[in-house]
Amino acid sequence: MERDNLMHGARSALNKDLDTRAWAENYLKEKTRAENTQMSDEEFEKYWKYHKPEIMHAGAAEAMAAWRNRDLGK
Repeated sequence: MERDNLMHGARSALNKDLDTRAWAENYLKEKTRAENTQMSDEEFEKYWKYHKPEIMHAGAAEAMAAWRNRDLGK
């Protein structure tokens, strides 16, 4: 239940701030690309096009945590 509330809050935040959403989408796309190195760029773009909604939904909380911590690693 707590995970669902966290994900819902993260999704709401991403829907309210387009700059943060763009950052999160790029973060999740790069992470997904790194996990799918066997795909060609063309294959990956097709994969991303069809799977982006579910990846964004499932990764919203992770992306928001990464966005909050993005300056800590520098």
